[in-house]
Amino acid sequence: MEVSGSDFLVDLLRDRLGLTGTKKGCGKGDCGACTVLVDNLPVNSCLVLAIQVDGKEILTIEGLGEEVLHPIQRAFIEHGAIQCGYCTPGMILTAKALLDSNPNPSDNEIKRAISGNLCRCTGYVQIIEALKSLQGNKETL
Repeated sequence: MEVSGSDFLVDLLRDRLGLTGTKKGCGKGDCGACTVLVDNLPVNSCLVLAIQVDGKEILTIEGLGEEVLHPIQRAFIEHGAIQCGYCTPGMILTAKALLDSNPNPSDNEIKRAISGNLCRCTGYVQIIEALKSLQGNKETL
């Protein structure tokens, strides 16, 4: 697939590939709604040119838990960490990157990791509880 040098990853994913789970929020990298994993690291896809990820592994929410819900998705549901759902895909992918690199994060490490993802509904308490419930769970990797 050809892309222009000015195509942003979020637009490629949503408009050309139909992966609409990645949300387009602020367009300035402030809200985290467009977070995807590039080579297992969270990035704001609204700030990344599509050409910059050529040859890299991209994971969107659609690729997580394709057959059954991923443990992080289940934890978010079980702990009421999903309300309107707009921030959820980016929050879940950010959580996956955190738990993959640190299966037992402290409360402060969790808060720091999700600090780039804005949620206007939950107040973050349920999100933090969901992530704490997964600590040390090898199934999240």
